[in-house]
Amino acid sequence: MSPSRPNDLSSRELLARIGLSEEAPMDLLDDEPLDDLRGDLGAALRERYALLMHRHVFAPGDLVTWKPGLKNKRTPRYDQPAVVIEVLETPVLDREDAAGSTYFREPLDLVLGVIWDSHPGRGELVTFHFDSRRFQTWSEEA
Repeated sequence: MSPSRPNDLSSRELLARIGLSEEAPMDLLDDEPLDDLRGDLGAALRERYALLMHRHVFAPGDLVTWKPGLKNKRTPRYDQPAVVIEVLETPVLDREDAAGSTYFREPLDLVLGVIWDSHPGRGELVTFHFDSRRFQTWSEEA
C-alpha cells in the first residue's frame, strides 16, 4: 500500500466536507416546502422564469447547485454541490419520447459529477447530464 499524500481525502472525509455523514443523513426523496407558492402563483412563475433565463458561465472544476425552485431531478439534492466535469457546446437533447414528460427535449449541456450516497457505489464519483440553466454557483455559506 502506498502512503497517502497530505491532500488525499478518504470518501468519508470528503462526504463530511460536503455535509453528508452517517450521523446527518439526508433524505433522497425530500420534498422541499412550497411556502413561497402560498401567495401569488403568477409572481412565483415569473420569478422561476427569470431564474431559468439568467445564465451562469461555468467551467470544468466549478462547484454548482440547483437554483431555487428549478430542481427537476433527485440528484443532487438542494444545496448539495456538484462539480462541473464538462460544458457541452452542443446540448444533447433528452431522448424521452413522451411529449408530456418534463424531460422531453430538455437541452442537456452540462455534465456534472456528484458523490453517490447510496449502496452500491456509495462514495463514488458519478456523472450525469443536466440543463445548465437550472444551476448556479455553489457556496458554502448558502
